[in-house]
Amino acid sequence: MQEWVAASGPDVPGPRRIVALDSPARVLLAAASRALRGEDCADLGYQPMLARFPGTPEAVRRAAVARAGGRAALPVRQVGQVDAEWVARWMVDHYPSGEFPGVVLGSPSGAAVHLATALGMPWLPAGFEVAVQWPQGAVDNLAGSYAYGAQVAQRLVAANPGIRVRQVHDPAVRGVLAGSTVSLVLRWRQLPQAYRDFLDERLAPGAPVLLLRDVRTWPVADQGEGHAFQLGSPGSGLTPADFRVLSDPLDQVLRTAGGDPQRWEPPAPVGPQGYAEHGIEPGFEQSLLDWVREADSALHRVLFAEPEALSAATADVYRGWLRAAGKSGDRCVVECGRLIDPWQVVRAGLVPYWCENATSRRVAGAEWWLAGSTAFSSVDVLPEPPGMRSPALAGLPQWLAVASFGRRRRALDRIAARGYPVTSVPTRHATEVLRGQPYDLPAPPRLGVQEALAGLRASGTAHGLLVC
Repeated sequence: MQEWVAASGPDVPGPRRIVALDSPARVLLAAASRALRGEDCADLGYQPMLARFPGTPEAVRRAAVARAGGRAALPVRQVGQVDAEWVARWMVDHYPSGEFPGVVLGSPSGAAVHLATALGMPWLPAGFEVAVQWPQGAVDNLAGSYAYGAQVAQRLVAANPGIRVRQVHDPAVRGVLAGSTVSLVLRWRQLPQAYRDFLDERLAPGAPVLLLRDVRTWPVADQGEGHAFQLGSPGSGLTPADFRVLSDPLDQVLRTAGGDPQRWEPPAPVGPQGYAEHGIEPGFEQSLLDWVREADSALHRVLFAEPEALSAATADVYRGWLRAAGKSGDRCVVECGRLIDPWQVVRAGLVPYWCENATSRRVAGAEWWLAGSTAFSSVDVLPEPPGMRSPALAGLPQWLAVASFGRRRRALDRIAARGYPVTSVPTRHATEVLRGQPYDLPAPPRLGVQEALAGLRASGTAHGLLVC
């Protein structure tokens, strides 16, 4: 991938500069590609920007984080130079040479990455996140965020007609960064050429394609011209109503982020609810279906209305896969956010359950799944500290309740728990923890697609998972 950096020049941002450093898709892509090479995530230092500068006074820390986030974000002068096709080529270049038995595409999900690893397939996202500097911005300036984001999106779409831009203003997720940068999710309207080339050249004849879609909805203000504004997000742990009025949870979030709740004036919603930021553009799915027909292959869609539905079903598939290979399938690891290492999970013969983030609702999903599963002998829990306080976050007692489902071993990672929720823990910390698990090699034979789909149907239907 060095040639991309060398070719970019000082004024043309390369993909590593364009794609937000700690965005879910970037971290998951790095983890997925390493797993297919038989490598763990020991070299990944990704960590939430919000968790930096621990131990400093809160006001000082907020200012330092805002400055650091601005420096890491894309300067607005470079927005017109963004090349979404270049980003797509950079993404497929993550994977090693050779032929693959299929591919998994779609919404960012750690469970999807675990599923792809078991199948021996690459995972590719249907979009990517970009953070753009917002000089003179403010967490509570919604009108300013909307107007500034529309100008940035106009430049992006002019340079990349094949994308749509979803702007997400969510101080409950981004904290003070929502006032120093604008967060944009760029979604491809159709398969980028780099993805087409990858499918043409790297898949075995007739190899199946899996499309995993996050179908959560959220109010969206869409004025057309390729730009839509989303206030809040499903990942916040709050409801859309919390953002429309000055609710108590939102009041706490704004004060924590250095905003003034009295200045919070949400724009009027335009149109009905749409798919949230990690949804997939209809044209992307249609162009993938067209490719599958031309290649005489098969497209399997997996739709999930909540991330825990896919996490629970994938964990059940893993347990069945491990047991079919003569392993116990009796040890579980609960991962969270960027704390993920699919290769170490396979190496140790663990059953992985992935929480999207540390909000109480997502952690409750893990509790419900464990409560309804045959008990595990051990449960290890890796909570990712988000770097900020929020009333929507799970407290340490809730994380301890997750670990308590282990019959013999009940382990809540002490380093992640120390100073939670404002500490800083990099992705490689998951590797360090999982390396301490006993080896359970050799790894099971590659999971078959039909076995995986049957397992997803059997386990996921009750949770709202649709396989078609």
